Amino acid sequence: MTQQDVILCAIRERRSVRHYTGEPVARETVRTILDAGRWAPSGLNNQPWRFLVVFPGDPRQEVLAGLTKYARIVREAGALIMVCLERQRMYNAMKDHQGAGACIQNMLLGAHAVGLGAVWLGEIVNRGDEVLTATGLSPERLELMAVVALGHPERAGGGDRIPLDDMLLEPF
Repeated sequence: MTQQDVILCAIRERRSVRHYTGEPVARETVRTILDAGRWAPSGLNNQPWRFLVVFPGDPRQEVLAGLTKYARIVREAGALIMVCLERQRMYNAMKDHQGAGACIQNMLLGAHAVGLGAVWLGEIVNRGDEVLTATGLSPERLELMAVVALGHPERAGGGDRIPLDDMLLEPF
Protein backbone atom coordinates (compact mmCIF):
# COMPACT_ATOMS: atom_id res chain seq x y z
CA MET A 1 0.00 0.00 0.00
CA THR A 2 1.43 3.39 -0.95
CA GLN A 3 1.52 6.38 1.38
CA GLN A 4 -1.21 7.93 -0.75
CA ASP A 5 -3.39 4.84 -0.32
CA VAL A 6 -2.83 4.80 3.45
CA ILE A 7 -3.72 8.47 3.89
CA LEU A 8 -6.78 8.40 1.65
CA CYS A 9 -7.95 5.16 3.27
CA ALA A 10 -7.67 6.73 6.75
CA ILE A 11 -9.67 9.76 5.61
CA ARG A 12 -12.42 7.55 4.15
CA GLU A 13 -12.54 5.08 7.06
CA ARG A 14 -12.50 7.52 9.99
CA ARG A 15 -15.92 7.88 11.59
CA SER A 16 -17.33 9.72 14.57
CA VAL A 17 -17.42 7.22 17.43
CA ARG A 18 -19.81 8.01 20.27
CA HIS A 19 -19.76 4.78 22.32
CA TYR A 20 -16.72 3.60 24.29
CA THR A 21 -15.80 0.45 26.19
CA GLY A 22 -14.58 2.15 29.35
CA GLU A 23 -11.04 0.80 28.90
CA PRO A 24 -8.55 3.50 29.98
CA VAL A 25 -6.83 5.58 27.34
CA ALA A 26 -3.07 5.81 27.87
CA ARG A 27 -1.63 9.28 28.44
CA GLU A 28 1.10 8.64 25.88
CA THR A 29 -1.56 7.81 23.30
CA VAL A 30 -3.28 11.11 24.03
CA ARG A 31 0.07 12.88 23.58
CA THR A 32 0.39 11.23 20.15
CA ILE A 33 -3.06 12.55 19.21
CA LEU A 34 -2.25 16.04 20.51
CA ASP A 35 0.97 16.00 18.50
CA ALA A 36 -1.02 15.20 15.35
CA GLY A 37 -3.12 18.30 16.07
CA ARG A 38 -0.03 20.39 16.67
CA TRP A 39 1.11 19.75 13.09
CA ALA A 40 -2.00 21.27 11.49
CA PRO A 41 -1.54 24.25 9.17
CA SER A 42 -2.26 27.73 10.51
CA GLY A 43 -2.23 31.19 8.98
CA LEU A 44 1.17 32.83 9.44
CA ASN A 45 2.14 29.59 11.22
CA ASN A 46 0.78 31.21 14.40
CA GLN A 47 -0.36 27.85 15.88
CA PRO A 48 -2.87 29.49 18.25
CA TRP A 49 -4.42 26.25 19.51
CA ARG A 50 -4.15 25.27 23.15
CA PHE A 51 -5.38 22.05 24.75
CA LEU A 52 -6.74 20.96 28.09
CA VAL A 53 -6.95 17.18 28.58
CA VAL A 54 -9.50 15.80 31.03
CA PHE A 55 -9.36 12.14 32.07
CA PRO A 56 -12.03 10.15 33.93
CA GLY A 57 -12.03 10.96 37.62
CA ASP A 58 -11.20 14.62 37.01
CA PRO A 59 -14.14 16.65 38.37
CA ARG A 60 -14.04 18.77 35.21
CA GLN A 61 -15.41 15.78 33.26
CA GLU A 62 -18.72 16.10 35.10
CA VAL A 63 -18.61 19.89 34.72
CA LEU A 64 -18.30 19.45 30.95
CA ALA A 65 -21.09 16.85 30.94
CA GLY A 66 -23.38 19.37 32.61
CA LEU A 67 -22.76 21.94 29.90
CA THR A 68 -23.70 19.92 26.81
CA LYS A 69 -26.60 17.87 25.52
CA TYR A 70 -23.99 15.17 24.80
CA ALA A 71 -23.41 14.45 28.49
CA ARG A 72 -23.44 10.66 27.97
CA ILE A 73 -20.55 10.85 25.50
CA VAL A 74 -18.57 13.13 27.83
CA ARG A 75 -19.14 10.81 30.80
CA GLU A 76 -18.18 7.65 28.87
CA ALA A 77 -15.07 9.05 27.17
CA GLY A 78 -11.65 7.73 28.11
CA ALA A 79 -10.27 11.24 27.63
CA LEU A 80 -11.56 14.64 26.58
CA ILE A 81 -9.53 17.25 24.76
CA MET A 82 -10.72 20.81 25.02
CA VAL A 83 -9.45 22.65 21.96
CA CYS A 84 -9.11 26.40 22.40
CA LEU A 85 -7.55 29.29 20.57
CA GLU A 86 -5.25 31.62 22.46
CA ARG A 87 -6.69 35.05 21.65
CA GLN A 88 -3.31 36.82 21.85
CA ARG A 89 -1.87 34.56 19.13
CA MET A 90 -4.84 34.99 16.77
CA TYR A 91 -4.53 37.37 13.84
CA ASN A 92 -7.69 36.71 11.80
CA ALA A 93 -10.75 35.06 13.34
CA MET A 94 -11.86 33.23 10.20
CA LYS A 95 -8.39 31.90 9.36
CA ASP A 96 -7.71 30.93 12.96
CA HIS A 97 -11.05 29.12 13.21
CA GLN A 98 -10.23 27.27 9.99
CA GLY A 99 -6.85 26.35 11.45
CA ALA A 100 -8.55 25.02 14.58
CA GLY A 101 -10.73 22.85 12.34
CA ALA A 102 -7.61 21.47 10.66
CA CYS A 103 -6.07 20.82 14.08
CA ILE A 104 -9.18 18.95 15.21
CA GLN A 105 -9.31 16.91 12.00
CA ASN A 106 -5.65 15.95 12.47
CA MET A 107 -6.47 14.76 16.00
CA LEU A 108 -9.47 12.75 14.76
CA LEU A 109 -7.27 11.08 12.16
CA GLY A 110 -4.56 10.55 14.79
CA ALA A 111 -7.09 8.85 17.08
CA HIS A 112 -8.19 6.63 14.20
CA ALA A 113 -4.55 5.78 13.41
CA VAL A 114 -3.89 4.56 16.97
CA GLY A 115 -7.09 2.51 17.09
CA LEU A 116 -9.22 4.83 19.19
CA GLY A 117 -12.62 6.22 18.40
CA ALA A 118 -13.27 9.93 18.64
CA VAL A 119 -15.99 12.47 18.06
CA TRP A 120 -15.84 16.24 17.59
CA LEU A 121 -18.33 17.86 19.98
CA GLY A 122 -19.14 21.30 18.63
CA GLU A 123 -22.46 22.03 20.33
CA ILE A 124 -20.65 22.78 23.59
CA VAL A 125 -19.15 25.96 22.09
CA ASN A 126 -22.59 27.56 22.36
CA ARG A 127 -21.68 27.95 26.03
CA GLY A 128 -17.96 28.50 25.40
CA ASP A 129 -17.27 31.22 27.96
CA GLU A 130 -19.24 29.33 30.61
CA VAL A 131 -17.32 26.13 29.80
CA LEU A 132 -13.98 27.89 30.05
CA THR A 133 -14.83 29.55 33.37
CA ALA A 134 -16.26 26.32 34.84
CA THR A 135 -13.08 24.40 33.95
CA GLY A 136 -10.80 27.06 35.43
CA LEU A 137 -9.76 28.68 32.15
CA SER A 138 -10.00 32.32 31.13
CA PRO A 139 -12.51 33.41 28.45
CA GLU A 140 -10.47 36.59 28.11
CA ARG A 141 -7.40 34.55 27.19
CA LEU A 142 -9.02 31.65 25.29
CA GLU A 143 -11.84 30.88 22.86
CA LEU A 144 -13.34 27.37 22.98
CA MET A 145 -13.39 25.66 19.58
CA ALA A 146 -14.56 22.14 20.46
CA VAL A 147 -14.22 19.22 22.80
CA VAL A 148 -12.91 15.98 21.30
CA ALA A 149 -14.08 12.86 23.11
CA LEU A 150 -11.79 9.81 22.83
CA GLY A 151 -12.10 6.20 23.81
CA HIS A 152 -11.76 2.59 22.82
CA PRO A 153 -14.67 2.05 20.44
CA GLU A 154 -17.54 -0.07 21.72
CA ARG A 155 -18.90 -0.16 18.18
CA ALA A 156 -18.02 1.39 14.87
CA GLY A 157 -19.29 4.80 13.94
CA GLY A 158 -21.43 5.21 10.87
CA GLY A 159 -22.27 7.82 8.33
CA ASP A 160 -22.91 8.08 4.64
CA ARG A 161 -21.63 10.77 2.34
CA ILE A 162 -23.45 12.79 -0.29
CA PRO A 163 -22.12 11.85 -3.73
CA LEU A 164 -19.30 14.12 -4.90
CA ASP A 165 -21.12 15.09 -8.08
CA ASP A 166 -24.00 16.42 -5.95
CA MET A 167 -21.56 18.77 -4.19
CA LEU A 168 -20.06 20.26 -7.33
CA LEU A 169 -21.38 23.71 -8.16
CA GLU A 170 -20.64 22.93 -11.79
CA PRO A 171 -19.25 19.81 -13.45
CA PHE A 172 -15.63 19.69 -14.54
